Amino acid sequence: MALYEHVFLARQDLAQAQVDALAEAATKIITDNQGKVVKTETWGLRSLAYRIAKNRKAHYVMLEIDAPAGVVAELERQTQINEDVIRYMTVKVDGLEEGPTVMMRKGA
Repeated sequence: MALYEHVFLARQDLAQAQVDALAEAATKIITDNQGKVVKTETWGLRSLAYRIAKNRKAHYVMLEIDAPAGVVAELERQTQINEDVIRYMTVKVDGLEEGPTVMMRKGA
C-alpha cells in the first residue's frame, strides 16, 4: 500500500459538525476498502487566496492515508460528487510526517 495526503476544502457556510461528518465519510470510504487513515487534522476556517464558487473562506481538512491506489480513486470520485467540497487534492508521499503538520504548528 502507498502513502497519501488528501486535503479538501469545504464550503464556508457549513457548521463544524458538518465538516467533521465529511471527514468521517472520507474515513469510512477508506476503511471500507482495506485502507487506513493514519491521521486526520482539521485546520479550521481559513481565508482563500481567491474566490472559489462564491466562497471567500473554506474549512480545511487533511487526511494522511495508507491505502492502495483503487481506494484513493474511489475517495476522489466521492469527493468530486459532494457539493459541500469546493476543492480537493491528493498527493502521494514517500513518508508521513510525525506529530502535527506545519499548518497546526503555526497555530492555524
